[in-house]
Amino acid sequence: MRQRMQWWKWLGLAGLAGVAATGVVVARAERRRRAYTPEEIRARLRDRHAEATATGAVGTPPPDNPA
Repeated sequence: MRQRMQWWKWLGLAGLAGVAATGVVVARAERRRRAYTPEEIRARLRDRHAEATATGAVGTPPPDNPA
């Protein structure tokens, strides 16, 4: 019975470590996202839109799906 308890304890600790690591990743991404100025965000969005329109991805209707 003792081994089963240890197994669950290790599983719980691993779960807590995973939650903590996920929180660190999310916080880091949020800091990176907030580091942009509004002008930088607008410029990036304009660049992405220009790239999408150049490839024809924007404004084209989806293909008909005969189902």
